[in-house]
Amino acid sequence: MPVVEVRENEPLEKALRRLKKKVEREGILKVVRARKHYEKPSVVRRRKLREGRRRF
Repeated sequence: MPVVEVRENEPLEKALRRLKKKVEREGILKVVRARKHYEKPSVVRRRKLREGRRRF
C-alpha cells in the first residue's frame, strides 16, 4: 500500500496528487477495476495472451 506523508507547510492537494501518481505507477487502480466484476477463466487467458503479445 503506497504511503505519502504530508510535509510541513505543504498543501494537502499536493500530497494527494503525489499519492495518486504513486498509485497509478504501481498499477493498483488497474487491478481494482479488473476485480470489480467476475471474469471467466477463458477471458482471463485471452487477455493475458494479448497483453503478452503487446509487450514484445
